[in-house]
Amino acid sequence: MKAKDGDSMIKSDNNLRPLPLNPRLLIMPGFTERQILEHYEVLYKGYINRVNEIRKLLLSADRKDANATYSYFRGLKKGETYAIDGVLLHELYFENLGGPGGMPHGELMRQIAKDFGSYDAWLEDFKATGMAARGWAVLVYDRRSGKLINYLLDAHDHGVVQGAEAVLVLDVYEHAYFIDYGTRKADYIRAFMNNVDWKVAENRFNRIKNLL
Repeated sequence: MKAKDGDSMIKSDNNLRPLPLNPRLLIMPGFTERQILEHYEVLYKGYINRVNEIRKLLLSADRKDANATYSYFRGLKKGETYAIDGVLLHELYFENLGGPGGMPHGELMRQIAKDFGSYDAWLEDFKATGMAARGWAVLVYDRRSGKLINYLLDAHDHGVVQGAEAVLVLDVYEHAYFIDYGTRKADYIRAFMNNVDWKVAENRFNRIKNLL
């Protein structure tokens, strides 16, 4: 079954486990079986494995020689951040994929209209963010300003903003679309928008607002 919104990584014996998701449920118009399965089974699960490997190595890593220029400990900690962000962003991406597309409703739609002027204005900005990004386009709720913002991430750990809560996540790394679309990135982004699960995004937004 597709994981419910809010499900996260399962921790067992200090090892991360993949999200309980049947990736074949994400095979839909615009996304072939090969594209989805390689993205989930190879890329996403690869990050799970790397997190587990790095954290195992950290148990015995020498902290005495840690420094900011170069050290084995620094390399592991940098790799840990990159890998765990790779896990979390992919989970958010897969969770908000596999819906009927369309438009959001309720509080999320009202907030989008308030902060961007209209849904169409937000969509134009989100697509442009995706085209400009090397890694991710993320619609977030920014706790400091109380507004929705589209942020660009060039890598898993490059562009993450503190106090920003993800509402909708779009993977624009080439691995997310190249099998199906080659260099036609804009076509992939259109296909993504046609298959967004807005209920997931709405639930995320409502949960964020309820925690304020």
